[in-house]
Amino acid sequence: MTTKASEGQLKRFSQMERTMSAKDRVIAWPRMGRIDIPLKALLVSLGAKVIIPPANSNKVLELGVKNSIEGICLPYKLNLANYMMALDNGANTLMMFQAPGSCRLGNYTKMAQKTLKTMGYNFDMVIFDMYQSKMKQTMKAFWHVTHCINPWCYYKGFSLGFNKFFAIDEAEKQLHHIRPREINKGDAEKLYNKWLKIIDETNSVWQAKKLVKQIKKDFANIPIDTNKNVPVVYLLGEFFVLLEPYVNQDIEKTLGEMGIEVQRQIWFSDWLENVLKPSLFNKKECHRDRCVRHAKKYMKRPIGGECIETIGDTVYAAENNIDGVIHIMPFSCMPEIVSQNILSKVSKEENIPVLSLVLDEQTGKAGYITRIEAFIDLVKRKKLKKEKM
Repeated sequence: MTTKASEGQLKRFSQMERTMSAKDRVIAWPRMGRIDIPLKALLVSLGAKVIIPPANSNKVLELGVKNSIEGICLPYKLNLANYMMALDNGANTLMMFQAPGSCRLGNYTKMAQKTLKTMGYNFDMVIFDMYQSKMKQTMKAFWHVTHCINPWCYYKGFSLGFNKFFAIDEAEKQLHHIRPREINKGDAEKLYNKWLKIIDETNSVWQAKKLVKQIKKDFANIPIDTNKNVPVVYLLGEFFVLLEPYVNQDIEKTLGEMGIEVQRQIWFSDWLENVLKPSLFNKKECHRDRCVRHAKKYMKRPIGGECIETIGDTVYAAENNIDGVIHIMPFSCMPEIVSQNILSKVSKEENIPVLSLVLDEQTGKAGYITRIEAFIDLVKRKKLKKEKM
């Protein structure tokens, strides 16, 4: 039996099919971290033409702020600007996913669509809810923008895309671990950039499957100070600001240069496996399930966004002797405002330092860095005191 929601999706897809043929589509999507690399590989493998908007910058943000309603969160402003710049460069099809809960992500596409139409842009918006029917909904969306019927192309596209997601995540994890320990400053950053280029240029499924192993081996050759006492800090919070370096002002690099190992708790690969892989094939507890289990003392159920992940990860950090937690969120983000208020209690009861940073277009670099430096001083003193006991 078809639900009302799925009927709506089918109707929307069929309307798009009539208005534009697959061969005429030029597809774009918002920038977020390096999502452009695997998504481009997937869509090009299906025969699609793609346009990647310019990387997020002050110019992009200024454009988004100018055309957004007052009070909307930072991710939306950048997404809207990404859409505008892609359409100006020749895109005619915009892709975006939505999710349930109190996060305004579910309304981004409708708001952006209305704004862009009012501004005179002519395009199709492809919206798919990856949480509703998981892989089925995703496959349906890609079919409607490409009309590809070749099973090999789908295998190649999804294999390349998924393995590139895994490879990028592995390169970032290695970078975060080695950066505060490297003897020759900048070695890890250079190697990371080298591997991003290799990942982007890899067009063989066989080669893509070997990327993670090769990345680990290559990073292991960087000389590090194995005796250096490096505090470990969990970085958690809202999905977009965690994954987009421009928005979080490259906080991972800042912390690494301060001698801190960053362990980010949201990764594309974890998210893809949790959302797209059928639960039948999950042999181990996924990140979200772990968070729900650890958050029970403070939050009984998810309320949307990454709220329960923020709480659960902080409790997990305390139980595993992590030195501190930095929580980042966009200004006015409803789920993260809830988690921010709960975190003060979690920090006190679980005895773990927590710093919450709220980001918007007004956030100044100097004040931002000052707060981080003060927190890191606290973390280092607490770690030293613990080791002397």
